[in-house]
Amino acid sequence: MAKNLLIVESPAKAKTINKFLGKEFQVESCFGHIKDLPKSKLGIDIDNEFKPTYEIIPGKKKIVKKLKKISEEAEKVFLATDLDREGEAISWHLSQELNHKKQWRIIFNQVTKEALREAIKKPGKIDLNKVDAQQGRRVLDRLVGYKISPLLWEKVKRGLSAGRVQSVAVRLLCEREKEIEEFSAREYWSISGEFNGPEKNLLKADLYQIDKKKVKISTEEKVREIVKKIIGNSYRVSDVKEEKREKSPYPPFTTSTLQQAASYHLRFSPARTMKIAQDLYEGQEIGEKERVGLITYMRSDSVRLAKEAQLEARSWIKENLGKEYLPPKIFQYKNKKTSQDAHEAIRPIYVNKTPQSLKNYLSSEHYKLYDLIWRRFLASQMANAILVHATVDVEGGDFLFRSEGEKVEFPGFLKIYQEKKRKEKIIPLLKIGTLLKIKEIISSQHFTQPPSHYTEAGLIKVLEEKGIGRPSTYAPIISTIQRRGYVSWVKGKLMPTPLAKVVNELLVNNFSTILDPKFTAQMEEGLDDVEQGEKGWTVLVKEFYQNFKEDLDWAEKKMRNIKKDGIEATSQRCEKCGGKMVVKVSRFGWFLACSNYPKCKNIHPLDKKIGMRCPIEGCEGEIVEKISKKGRLFYTCTHYPECKFISWDEPVAEECPYCKNSYLVKIKDGLKCPSCGRKVEDKITERIKLNGIIHKIVKLRGT
Repeated sequence: MAKNLLIVESPAKAKTINKFLGKEFQVESCFGHIKDLPKSKLGIDIDNEFKPTYEIIPGKKKIVKKLKKISEEAEKVFLATDLDREGEAISWHLSQELNHKKQWRIIFNQVTKEALREAIKKPGKIDLNKVDAQQGRRVLDRLVGYKISPLLWEKVKRGLSAGRVQSVAVRLLCEREKEIEEFSAREYWSISGEFNGPEKNLLKADLYQIDKKKVKISTEEKVREIVKKIIGNSYRVSDVKEEKREKSPYPPFTTSTLQQAASYHLRFSPARTMKIAQDLYEGQEIGEKERVGLITYMRSDSVRLAKEAQLEARSWIKENLGKEYLPPKIFQYKNKKTSQDAHEAIRPIYVNKTPQSLKNYLSSEHYKLYDLIWRRFLASQMANAILVHATVDVEGGDFLFRSEGEKVEFPGFLKIYQEKKRKEKIIPLLKIGTLLKIKEIISSQHFTQPPSHYTEAGLIKVLEEKGIGRPSTYAPIISTIQRRGYVSWVKGKLMPTPLAKVVNELLVNNFSTILDPKFTAQMEEGLDDVEQGEKGWTVLVKEFYQNFKEDLDWAEKKMRNIKKDGIEATSQRCEKCGGKMVVKVSRFGWFLACSNYPKCKNIHPLDKKIGMRCPIEGCEGEIVEKISKKGRLFYTCTHYPECKFISWDEPVAEECPYCKNSYLVKIKDGLKCPSCGRKVEDKITERIKLNGIIHKIVKLRGT
């Protein structure tokens, strides 16, 4: 019979811990939350200080019964759930259900024998402030979701949902989409030159100033005028500078920066990143009889590190890279003001367990993420990189050309970790006064670009910057809005669906306060105050609910009924009765319907046309943009399924110059022929000889 019962959240973590403790312990898993608010009703007594009613989650009754039975025979019970608010709430619910006389709360930031033994030696009590902060969040989210969602069912369609944080995230996506739609491209030109020196040194430089004023060229006519003047001058090197610059290492990972880096380097979704990180934290088999946790707790907004870990890193760096890679003193990184700093940054537990030494034991994904975490941590403890920035100025008449280059003199932390691949650009350092001859002048047309759609990593970054959500919520926010049909994932970008735009407009117009990112950030700060014991959670909820109730009452009376009236988004008339066609939505998607319904029941499918005829010979249809059942964007013909044209890439009505196929498709960096597979340069180059000098004008296609 086990003398002590230790309860963790996951069976994987239980398996790891079980190997650290002797026979006097029995380690069990509660498999996450055991209690929650009921699904079938609000579960909050608004008139009684917003008292929540918790129920054992369906499917968890057997687990709770088993834990109760074991605890009755145990001398002591140790609650070792995760060390965030969620984990504290789980321990609280366990303590209520087990009701053991000798039960303790223990916390540890890493799943190691030493950390676990130390935690058991110094057991504590459940942090009720953390529990209250989690209760406050849960109650706020339940009030918003269960009060607004039925309103959307009535006004738009059944099955829709709203959330205190998820709806703000959707708003950010919709606002970015609006910026892109309203963006007007502006034309501008750049001029560069290639110069030959006395020893045939080739120097490429950009036109930087004209008559000591920064270059601004907006038309091709102006370009030709400037080029003629450039050609008539002689040129010499007027200034040469070399400057050493130090680049500091990046701090170790927080949850947000880990998700962003994993998205950029590994193409992992935030949810995937957190699942793999959880596995690394809870423990991996790295030998026949060895199972260990490899990283510290993966939900953190702190860049703080344990001094022991920093000293271990310095020892490894000195031994394996050389003492020149050690900074004079240990770096101390500063947390953001919004950081809770509850525990350390995300780092490897054992620096000597290098990614390479574990490669044979870890899956490909686990290895890649561990490698990323390990390198970022080591790099954060290394010396600055030293870069040499060089500038060469070339003058002739009123024109100043500038060439800039950069090389790495000492890699420092870049030897271990780089956010983006750096390309050295080495330029010839000519002497001041050296005469140069123009070899070629290149003029390029450009267009200002609209802001890009958010990637998952980009959305997480802006959520963190605006103080919306916390480390444990970023991945669930994105998963939720994708699962509920508000977002499509198109070639790595998050695109708001038509449904998202309609719902967002209704919510912003009727619930402007809770849809305000600043207000949402203030609520997060309020929850932080609750965790610090500076504010009661019921006070926070009461302040919120007073304004929310007023908005809710207003919306119930005044919110537009999209289900009934549709959206006047088209000038099209009904061909049967002459009535106006409006956009409506059903469980099958968006469609055009006559506004005289139910007298006239004329309807049409609604698809976004891209302004291109179907390339299939003999077909009179048009190409339209559609969303698949899995949320993926594709292009097909309006006569589908009679016409079988389908493309996953956007088609362009231009003939292939190689095989004469009737259309091309857009790819990441240009155009490609779907027939012969050859890439087609998305530019036209025109060469003109002027006074024996080649003047090359590169015209990029317009937007």
